[in-house]
Amino acid sequence: MPPPDPTSESRSKTVAYLGPAGTFTEQALHREQDLTSADLVVCNSMVDVLYSVSEGEADLGVVPIENAIEGTVNATIDTLAFDVDLLIQRELVEPVCMNLLGRRGANLELVDTVMSIPVATAQCRNWLREHLPISQHMAANSTAEAAAYVAREANLATAAIGNERAADVYGLEILATGIEDHSENQTRFVVVARSGVPEPTGHDKTSIVVYQQANRPGSLLAILQEFAARSINLSLLLSRPTKTSLGNYCFLLEMEGHVADALVADCLLSLKATQADVKFLGSYPTAGESGPARRADVGAARARADTWIGSIKDQIGAY
Repeated sequence: MPPPDPTSESRSKTVAYLGPAGTFTEQALHREQDLTSADLVVCNSMVDVLYSVSEGEADLGVVPIENAIEGTVNATIDTLAFDVDLLIQRELVEPVCMNLLGRRGANLELVDTVMSIPVATAQCRNWLREHLPISQHMAANSTAEAAAYVAREANLATAAIGNERAADVYGLEILATGIEDHSENQTRFVVVARSGVPEPTGHDKTSIVVYQQANRPGSLLAILQEFAARSINLSLLLSRPTKTSLGNYCFLLEMEGHVADALVADCLLSLKATQADVKFLGSYPTAGESGPARRADVGAARARADTWIGSIKDQIGAY
C-alpha cells in the first residue's frame, strides 16, 4: 500500500459551480463559509458541474435542483439519475430576486432585447409582458453570462435579467428591481460529492431514484405503499422518462428521514428487493429557516432520553 499523501488533508477543497461570477449559484454558495473559503472551479453548465465532480476535477459541486415557480431542474436530476454516481451532502435554499440590468445610460424605453437563462426569463414573464411586451428574448447559459454579455456589448438596447451581485461584478445599472412574478420565489441547490453520507442530525432528507420492475397498473401504488406502511412522509415525487422507450419512467423521491433511521433503511431495503433498481442519491440535513431549530430540539430531546435511559441502567443490580 502506498504511503498517504501528506498534502491530501491540508490542501483546500475545490468547489465547482455554474459560472461565471454573479450567478445565483455563486450567490448561494457564498453564504456557506466552508464553500466560500474553497478554491472555486467555474463551469459552463450544470451538467459540467456534475461531471467535474464525478471525474475528480472538483471535490464538491453546487447545482440547482428545484425552483418554487418553475419546478425541478431536469438537467440536474437526469444527470444525477442516469449519468454520474454522486451523493448529495447538503441542500441550500436561496431567495430569488430578479433585476433588469443594463449598461450605464440605459433605460426601459431603450430596451428591445432581454437576455438571460430561460428559467429566469420564465420567472419574469408577467413583468416582461407588461413593461417590455415587444422585446426579444435571448437565451444564455446563466444569468451571469447574460450580464457579462450586456457589459461587453456597446448596446444600450440590450438588458439582462440577473441578481444584484451580477450588477456589481459587471458594472451594470439596475433598471428595474424585483421583477420576478412571485416575490416568495426560492431556488433549492444541492452540494454533491463523489462519496460520503453526512451523519444524521434528526432533521434530514433522503433522495432516491426508483426504477420500476415493469410498467403495469398499480406499479406506482406499490412503490408508494412502502412509504405509507412505515408512515414516511414524501416531500417530492417526480417521474422522469428512462430514455429507453416511450412509456418507461423512473421516479425521483425525497423522503423525510436518514438512511441511518431504521424505518427509512427498511423501506429502501424493500424497494431494492421488489423493484428493478434503486439508486441512492444521499441522506443529508434539510435546509430552511426552521432547520437549525428543529435539529437543536432533536439534540436536546436525545440528551434528555440519554439521561433517562442512564438513570434506568444505573438501577440494574441495585436491588
